[in-house]
Amino acid sequence: MGMATREAYGEELAKLAAENPKIVVLDADLAGSTKTALTKKAVPERFFDMGIAEADMIGHAAGLAASGFIPFASSFSMFCTGRAWEQIRNSVAYPHLNVKVVGTHSGIAVGEDGVSHQAIEDIALMRVISGMEVYVPCDGAETKAVIDYVAGTGRPCYVRLGRSSVDDVYAPDTKFDFTKINVLNKGEKTAIFATGLEVQEALKACRSLQAEGINPTVVEVCSIKPLDEEGIAEILKTHENIVTCEEHNVIGGLGSAIADVASKYMPRKITRIGLNDRYAESGEFKALLKKYGLTDEAIVKAVKAF
Repeated sequence: MGMATREAYGEELAKLAAENPKIVVLDADLAGSTKTALTKKAVPERFFDMGIAEADMIGHAAGLAASGFIPFASSFSMFCTGRAWEQIRNSVAYPHLNVKVVGTHSGIAVGEDGVSHQAIEDIALMRVISGMEVYVPCDGAETKAVIDYVAGTGRPCYVRLGRSSVDDVYAPDTKFDFTKINVLNKGEKTAIFATGLEVQEALKACRSLQAEGINPTVVEVCSIKPLDEEGIAEILKTHENIVTCEEHNVIGGLGSAIADVASKYMPRKITRIGLNDRYAESGEFKALLKKYGLTDEAIVKAVKAF
């Protein structure tokens, strides 16, 4: 078992902030949970606790970006995207300011905190904002690479991270190209597109299917926006059956993005695994994944249904 993506974020951000005096970090009274407390320890003069006030935090981040800094603004995904949506749209995206919004504790894997904290709409909320880039890394190595990447883009970005530890998918020295999808297993006929912690579930499903003589292609999608339409279109052209997997509402997330590409380049029947326009409940996160059909067993069932 590897580290939680929020932990990887905390480590990498503290390292970058120590190296780059332009990086400033804002948090909404959750530094211990978002792991930005590591930056507070490393460079306390460039860390700002804004209290339980995400909209105010984003406004300050916009001002800092307009003054030439690179602000990282963090809170739980539910609050930094939902509570501050208007400020992100009007104060960050519209003037194209270099603000990095980083949401931790995304999806239903936040578990016992319940529906009020389970962000299952955040990808959709950020994806629909013009000019906002959206990244969902699947493990610690990819998270650190994403944070390095967005720190240097000069564009507004949203990075979606999780609370719980996840298995490593990539080696620590992996070289990433965030303009491209990542094919983790090359198969035939059926392709599984996954993002975030669903990547690990897709890989487990792949191993189970291979044991039964079915070899699906498994594709990891970290960059939800901008989307590698060309790479996805090639997969669609060479695979008859498509499954998408995300710890998010099936409306507006990865599944919707893949469907958009299919409608443009190659119509396909797509089975979308995610929250089917419903809320979850409070509970241990692995039990929640199982109850709401987000485990490898659900992916295996979806592939066999074709």
